This record gives sequence, C-alpha cells and structure tokens, in this order.
Amino acid sequence: MAIISRIGRKSLKSRLLIWTIYALLTAGSVTMLYPFLLMISGSTKSAVDAPKFHVIPGFLRKDRVLYQKYIECFFNESLESMNIAYNTAFPAFDQVEPPSKPNQRLVKEWQRFLAENPLPDHCYMIEATNAPVTRAVLPYRLRQFKAQLIHRFHGDIDKMNRELDSDYYNWNAFYVLSEDFLQRRNHPGGRPFDREFWKYKRVLPLASRYYFSPEGFFKTSYLKTQYTKELDTYNKDHGTSYKSWDEIHLDRRVPTGPGRTRKEREDWETFVRTILNLFWIRADREAAPLYRGFLQAKYRTIDSFNRRYGTHYNSYDQVPILQETPNEGLALSDWDAFVQGWDDPDTGKEYKLPVEMIGIHSVDFLFRDYLEQKYRSVAAANAALGIQVKNWIEILPPQRDMHYTTFTHKTGFWRKEFLTRNFSTVFDYIVLHGRGLRNTAIYCSLAILAALIVNPLAAYALSRYRPAFTYKVLLFLMMTMAFPPMVTQIPAFLMLREFNLLNTFWALILPGLANGYSIFLLK
Repeated sequence: MAIISRIGRKSLKSRLLIWTIYALLTAGSVTMLYPFLLMISGSTKSAVDAPKFHVIPGFLRKDRVLYQKYIECFFNESLESMNIAYNTAFPAFDQVEPPSKPNQRLVKEWQRFLAENPLPDHCYMIEATNAPVTRAVLPYRLRQFKAQLIHRFHGDIDKMNRELDSDYYNWNAFYVLSEDFLQRRNHPGGRPFDREFWKYKRVLPLASRYYFSPEGFFKTSYLKTQYTKELDTYNKDHGTSYKSWDEIHLDRRVPTGPGRTRKEREDWETFVRTILNLFWIRADREAAPLYRGFLQAKYRTIDSFNRRYGTHYNSYDQVPILQETPNEGLALSDWDAFVQGWDDPDTGKEYKLPVEMIGIHSVDFLFRDYLEQKYRSVAAANAALGIQVKNWIEILPPQRDMHYTTFTHKTGFWRKEFLTRNFSTVFDYIVLHGRGLRNTAIYCSLAILAALIVNPLAAYALSRYRPAFTYKVLLFLMMTMAFPPMVTQIPAFLMLREFNLLNTFWALILPGLANGYSIFLLK
C-alpha cells in the first residue's frame, strides 16, 4: 500500500514533496556521476595536464592544450630536449605556445635538405618512444617497435634476448631510453638491440624526428647554467651588449674578430673541448702531424700501437687523422684525450688539438651550407624563403614550424592517441603480455569448484544424518566467524610452508576450502 494515496497526490503539498524527493535523488545521482566522469577524464592524463581537473579533458576542447600534450609526447617528456631543438626557453610544457606564423617556405627547404642529405642515425631521435615522467605508459612509437619485435620473434622474449643481446624479463618490461648525443659522455650502444632500434628509426617519416642542435645545447645547457638566464648577467661578464639570446650563436670556429671578447672565446673552447659530444667536432687535416705525435708519445713504437688498435701500419706517418668519431673503444678514448689535452707522464709535454684547428660539424651548419650553396647570398635567401637575417649563422633549422605543421594535419590522430593510450597500456599489460587474466580465471574456477564441493557436502551431512554433536559443530563453525582473517594468516603460512605449497595456486585455494559461515548458512 502506498504511503500517499492517489487522491492525496493531487494536493499541491504532496506534489511539492514528491518533486523535492525526485530533485534530491537527481542531485545525489549527479554528485555520484561527477567524480566518475573525473575519473574517466583522469585516465587520459599525462604529466602536462595531471594538475588540471575537468570532466571533459582539455585536449578534446582546445587545440592549444592538445599541442602541449603532443609536444610533451613528441620530445619523450624532456623539456630540455625541446628547448634545445627549438632554441626556446619555455619553463614547462603547459606554457608552450604554438608558433604564430610558421614559415612554410623554410619548412619545405628544410624537408628538401633532409631528403637530399640523409644524416647519420646519431643526429636525431624519434618521437613517442619513452615516458619517464608519466611512467608505465607505452607511447605509440614504442608500441610499434615492440609489436615489430614480437612479430619477428613470435612472442618469444628469450629468443629476442639471445639474438639481440638484451635482458628484458618479459614483454611488460620492454622499454627504450631516449637518445641524446649532445653531451660528451653519451655514446651509442653497441648491442644488436641498439642497431635494431636505429634500423627502426630510419624508416619513419622525417617529421617524426627531432634533430640535435649543438647551438641550442650551447645556449640552453651551458651558457644559461653558467651565467643564469638573465641576459644582463651574461653581457656584464662578457663585456658584450646583446639585446636578446637570439643574437648569441655557436660559431663554427673559435670566435675572433671585431666585437668578440676573450670570455666568448674561453666559453667556446671549454664547451667544445670538454662538453660537446665528439660527434660534432672535426679537426683540420693540418693537425695530422700533431695527432701522430700524440699517438707516438703514448704508444712509443708502431708495433705497440698496432697491437692495441688491431692495425698494420708500418710507421706513424701512415696513421690518418680521424674525420668520423668512433662509437667506442680505444680510438674514441684517445681522440677524446687529444681534443681535451694529454700530458706525457714521462716528459710532461702536453699534446692538444690546437683550438684554431677545431671546427663544428653539426646539422645546423650543414643546413646553412646547403642554403648558402643554393642561394649564394643572404639577400637571395631572404627573398626566396621569407626570412630576414643578416648572416647565415642566424638561420636555424625550422624544426618547430615543421612539427607544428605536421601536428595541424593530425589533430584527430593525436586526440584518439591520448584518449586510448593509457587503456592500450593496461590492455597490453594484462591481456596481451601479462598473466593477470589467466591467473584470475584459474583461481576463480578452482576456488568456486572447491567451495561448491566441500561446503554443501558438509552441510548436507549435518542435515541428513543429524549426528549427536551437530550443535557443537555448528557452535565451532560460528566461533570461526569471531576471528578476522588477519589472525589466521601466520598459522596458514606456516602450514603451507610445511607442505611445500608456497607460490602455488593451491596456497590460494586450500586455506579457503572449507568456510565456517558457508557451512552454517547452508545447514
């Protein structure tokens, strides 16, 4: 029988009461729905938008937020790598702004340069392969590379470890570290796995790469850490009058001439000799006699040198000066010592590559050389490319403009990627390459089967045969309900250890085989 009769519902007070109840129920459902939607929205987050709480993620509503999330993913969550490549100084990814007017003509020239001049693998890194800040997320390039290896080795992680000299415990532990060959201490790995990753890098589109910029590294990671980010501090220490950090460039040779100061030369030499990776350093051929003298002072006889290097030279005069920096080994160590300076322990004489014979061989200068060879004059380049520079050194690769152009054509792809990649990671971890679902299925099946066999049989026996001690048995079963499960954990562990059942499914099943409450309830 209803609390309020049909006739009573027709009164205004009754209707107001009913509407109030429905309004409260609706408000209650909304308050439950809002946190649920926040949870769903949070499942799409990364480090750049983690502090923001919106029911609808910002990257679905605003292209600016999507661009920030894209840039974070593109540079493998390394803000420093982005500022170096773009020659910018953004303090955080959530403050990154898209370029206001991308120079499409310069972008096309940059793309032609890359297509006509394939650069070595150590010159660039690729997008979306690592997420060290967000953690546990599988960016889409990493998923592609992982899927490629899974297909090649038919899902056998042990076979891949043997052939590629890797040491992954399982596919869930698969990862790739972001490469950075700007600092002197970083060298390419020599494992077959590393060569496989470089092979994968080569086939990706040019727009998926970001190229290392020694000039950006010079300003971002050296000058601004030595003299702070305040340009006035730099000018005061160097006796210069630059109006913007954009006016400061990394010279190909040690800076000389009008307006260049001793402090600038010292910075350049320190940076090149001790900090910049040897990949970007070249020595003039005129330095060959000095290099041979260094090797002779260190190894004395040519036979000793040949044994160490595995060569067959008849004299030191036949040893060429290095033009390409070795990736590893004694040759790399010796070349580094010659660039930095090496003191002969017997004579005390210093052997060092003269600073006047050092040049920088970077992607920045290769692109400038390409433009200079094509357009001959700065004025012609300005007119053709829509730029306004006074010197070739002011031109930097338009990586930021190219990446933004690529982004504007793939906004739909990136929205879908950021919506699903966390779920893809969980699916990959649990379903494809994990044992969670299988273990759960086995445990549930055995636990339910055992419980349906033991508990009903015990209850049936007490009901069917009615032994004299039935009351005592039921009392004992009810007493088991008085003790929380935590109290029985140690005795159960000791019992399982005695029966050698630790780390088995039976250790999960047997302790819960007979349940006092279930037997009592069924009885």
